[in-house]
Amino acid sequence: MESLARALIIGGIVLFLIGGGVYLAARFGIPLGRLPGDIRIEGENGSFYFPITSSILVSIILTVLFNIISRFLQK
Repeated sequence: MESLARALIIGGIVLFLIGGGVYLAARFGIPLGRLPGDIRIEGENGSFYFPITSSILVSIILTVLFNIISRFLQK
């Protein structure tokens, strides 16, 4: 039960940090979700939105960040 509690706490901290990052990105005018290449189709009865460029950019940033952190933790 202790490991479940630890995992939930870590998950909460991660969600808090992601939310803070999204909030700061909006405050500083970083256009995540509105980059060129993000797909947006709007019709009369509904809309479809897929932020492919934003997803790729966030993926690259997180990959670099996690690689840097893992290299520091291995030493």
